[in-house]
Amino acid sequence: MPELLQISQLGHPVLRKKAKLVKNIADKELQRLIDDMIATVIDANGAGIAAPQVYQSHRVFIISSSPSSRYPDDPEIAPMAVINPKIVSHGKEIESEWEGCLSIPGIRGLTPRWKKIKVTYSTRDGKKVSVNYENFLARVFQHELDHLDGMVFLDRLASNKDICTEKEYQKIVSKRKAKSKKV
Repeated sequence: MPELLQISQLGHPVLRKKAKLVKNIADKELQRLIDDMIATVIDANGAGIAAPQVYQSHRVFIISSSPSSRYPDDPEIAPMAVINPKIVSHGKEIESEWEGCLSIPGIRGLTPRWKKIKVTYSTRDGKKVSVNYENFLARVFQHELDHLDGMVFLDRLASNKDICTEKEYQKIVSKRKAKSKKV
């Protein structure tokens, strides 16, 4: 039975260290960690979670998404483990969009990210994957990869004026929805 893990918060040193490469994907402890991370991100209503966010220095993250109050426009994505990820190329277009983080609760930031990326990684069963992601999936992938490199989304902001509280972000989302209904 998967266990819900405690999520590290901004200020804890684990969030600022580069995570170690996974050498043995079949390791039972790693497979258990993946199961626990999946349960944790679903319970927390997150779009992703990286191993450093649960106090583990492994190059592993989970992407899992469904529409929620935190991310009302999210697509439905079944939980998937991403191991030893790399961005091998990216498009030229950069887009700024609001991001939040389970390790920085209550805060959002207008974060610039590449709109299109080509990535490689291994799945939890050891399969090597090379795939192109764009828009939401590209954003989540880059956000979680940053965690493996000791960064958080706040490090990418152009200005601290690009930060708002969750309450203000919800107002922004409501205004967007109202505007799109008029169109």
